Amino acid sequence: MKIEQLYTNCLAQGAYYIEHNGEAAVIDPLREVDQYIELAESHGAKIKFVFETHFHADFVSGHVTLSEKTGAPIVFGPMADPHFDCIVAQDNQEFPIGGLTIQVLHTPGHTMESTTYLLLDESKKELAIFSGDTLFLGDVGRPDLAQKAASMTQEDLAGMLYDSLRTKIMTLPDEVVVYPGHGAGSACGKNMSKETIGLLGEQKQTNYALRADMSKDEFIQEVTDGLLPPPAYFPDNVNMNKTGYMAVDHVLEKGKTVWTAKDACAKQAASDAIILDVRHQKDFIAGHIKNSIFIGLDGTFAPWVGAVLKSVQQPIILVAPVERVEEAVTRLTRVGFDNILGHIEGSLDDWKSAGVAIDTLDSISANELAERLNSEQDAVIDVRKVSEYQSEHVEKALNLPLDDISDLVNQFPKNHFFVHCAGGYRSVIAASILKRNGIHNFTDIAGGFAAIRDTSIPKTAYICPSTL
Repeated sequence: MKIEQLYTNCLAQGAYYIEHNGEAAVIDPLREVDQYIELAESHGAKIKFVFETHFHADFVSGHVTLSEKTGAPIVFGPMADPHFDCIVAQDNQEFPIGGLTIQVLHTPGHTMESTTYLLLDESKKELAIFSGDTLFLGDVGRPDLAQKAASMTQEDLAGMLYDSLRTKIMTLPDEVVVYPGHGAGSACGKNMSKETIGLLGEQKQTNYALRADMSKDEFIQEVTDGLLPPPAYFPDNVNMNKTGYMAVDHVLEKGKTVWTAKDACAKQAASDAIILDVRHQKDFIAGHIKNSIFIGLDGTFAPWVGAVLKSVQQPIILVAPVERVEEAVTRLTRVGFDNILGHIEGSLDDWKSAGVAIDTLDSISANELAERLNSEQDAVIDVRKVSEYQSEHVEKALNLPLDDISDLVNQFPKNHFFVHCAGGYRSVIAASILKRNGIHNFTDIAGGFAAIRDTSIPKTAYICPSTL
């Protein structure tokens, strides 16, 4: 028996490959599916089923392509309504994989069709659950992402999730291994562990949502408390996962189209196309095509693309090192951004020689910030998440989170200000968006709050008024 977790850090997402006696199953595959095919071929196995735990909102799954390439049927749980041929399984239905069995446990709550897959050995002993977004390590799936009837609230779904956990999952033996759909960093939960594999017994002891003495009302309150609005691209990804999508190979081919910087700028000026610069933030700071947006490949790239660009229909022209164009396109397709027109050729010097408008970003160190704050009264803008800001921040700093920056542009100061994040990545994303909106009266802080923490700049934590 072989169980392999194929974890993608950028999405904080786990796909799974299960194999026994020459037969294999894949659960929640990524959109680039050759890795699963090659894995099966290397072991002399045939992929028999492609299982989906639910209609994912945070990424586009590879179920359609993998099924087309292997002939393996797609399996969803009860209440799924996809627009393509698949098996919509019944609760407790069983699927043989070699001598093993995968049993369908319908666990609605995160979404109506959410399903946990229980792996049984040859003697039908419970070995593991592949819980999707129903159960994470340290958390459970948020109940506000389902494409549901208007009459159903997140509280209704949270109540269903409470019942699913207690009747279908918590009744399983403690030694059952939990293979969740996501880990820390995903927007599909709020308190996930950095660990990506655990034991059910440990979760019963440590996961706040699995407390034995927890009433349904308490569960609903705790699970729905503090939920931030989901990223704008989530509904688009759900729709693509339900209706199907373009093959990645076709999107990759479009991404190979070469543009001159001058032609790309003309396209940007004449349409709603965006020049997306995915180089390192230091390169962007030193010089970039005017009005381009920075989201670097070396950070949490795909989720920030979704959060900042919002619509998967957005036309994109890339600025990337030639050797990383394919990587950039692949990672964009994972979150459904398929409208990639190509990439720009040449270097910064080439662009300047061609007469293309170039901009730079004013950036200073945290130590320089400390010196300037001693003599200046300029505002400090913190673009980290609210929870990060509340934990500790520069005294008197204003929190305008990057997640919401497009809606907060008018709240940035008219006079000069300083902008920072945690480590220097997100603040450059914010800076590029501000510049695109005609705001240039600011200075970026290299190294972010991690560097600020080592200075004498006064810092404080948010104190909730109710605790005073």
